[in-house]
Amino acid sequence: MDNEFVKVPEKDKTLSPGKLFYNWFAANIGIMGFVYGAIIVSYHLSFWQSVTAALIGALTFAIPGWVAMIGQREGVTTFKMSRATFGTHGNKIPNFMAWLNMVGWLAVNVITGTLLFSAMLKTIHVPQTGFTKFICLVVFAGLVFLSGIFKEDTLAKIQTWLSWIFGGLTLVMLIMFLMNANWGEAFAMKPGSWVTGWLPAVAFIAAGSSISWSMAAADWGAYVHPNTKPSATFWNTTLGAATPLFILMAGGVLLSTISPSLASASDPYQVMYGAIPGWFDFLYFLVAAGGIIPQCLVSFRSARINLSTIGIEVSQKTSLILHAVIIILISIYVLFISGDFLSNFELFLNFLGICLASWVAIFLVDSVIYRKNGYDVKLMEPNSSVHYNWPGIISWIIATIFGFLFTSNAAYRGPFAHGIFENNSSLAVFVSGIAAIIVMFIKSSDKQED
Repeated sequence: MDNEFVKVPEKDKTLSPGKLFYNWFAANIGIMGFVYGAIIVSYHLSFWQSVTAALIGALTFAIPGWVAMIGQREGVTTFKMSRATFGTHGNKIPNFMAWLNMVGWLAVNVITGTLLFSAMLKTIHVPQTGFTKFICLVVFAGLVFLSGIFKEDTLAKIQTWLSWIFGGLTLVMLIMFLMNANWGEAFAMKPGSWVTGWLPAVAFIAAGSSISWSMAAADWGAYVHPNTKPSATFWNTTLGAATPLFILMAGGVLLSTISPSLASASDPYQVMYGAIPGWFDFLYFLVAAGGIIPQCLVSFRSARINLSTIGIEVSQKTSLILHAVIIILISIYVLFISGDFLSNFELFLNFLGICLASWVAIFLVDSVIYRKNGYDVKLMEPNSSVHYNWPGIISWIIATIFGFLFTSNAAYRGPFAHGIFENNSSLAVFVSGIAAIIVMFIKSSDKQED
């Protein structure tokens, strides 16, 4: 989409609620949901506490659902609307953070997909060499980057087919896990703390799923058919993402009774591989690799949109090449030089999660307080006279600092990371979002008094 146009042309608004549902369903059908379920158990929760944490964590996709609904109402993609909240120049920093988030997730998924594709070939006796791994990278990444030439309606159809194919195969795998699960052990799990266990588990799921996906929500909502009810956009976004994620996480809770090391494994896919029968080997890796592709499609599309919104005006072809080069270089470094990637994954989620949680909280509060009658198109134009919207900018800075003050991870520990925040870095994401809401309401009260 060219940066000079703010609203999506009416002729391009072709997405139905059903296509929106399948888009989000496909993006969350990946078997990483099983790993999330096992991670929930690692917070020392009972079976029912784990299941409710999975349910509430999945339902935080109401946040992207809300953003998508606003995007449909305005017919504008996410970070073009965000210009009204932060100003055209002030918007560039959170916009850049969102671009990093999408590129980061894209790199994570391309690297993971390459490893799974390579492992799949091993099951049919193709040796795993550096050359075959490189071919796997080229093929897998090529499938993702090929999506850049398609329009939204075509991508939605592709996502629908991927939902059916990989959703069905993942369901088969889920049934296998349920049949082998130690149900007695699951129901015997002792309850843990709701504050230091259950709440951080929910925060971890939100940081790793709904908050990250909020950046892409209006990028799809803006393309929904104008006659669609806003509530349909909200529910199809929310439930399209939450339904498969919850089911897979619940399966992961049970899978942890078969493979207790799943939550802490450096290669969780290999751990799950050991929990399936031999005849399913090839299909397992096909499901694992194929299920990642829909996530890549959403991340890649939003990364390109975010780049143009920042103000880097390049053609679609140049944008495709630029992102392809960045992702391939990151993948080559991790796969063939460093080899140390998964250990930094949690750090990536934590730091970006804090920045993006404060952004989405401010964006939604700003929409409620100041945009009840809709957004002023002039505020969203690149040449808008409002370069800095200080209430939004100051709120974002304060909220983000608050988040870092309470975070604790392998690379950094904030001065207030004690008590329930010690070793619970995901809770800092909630702190950042709550702080943003409070500061925004305080600033709106001051403005009304003035």
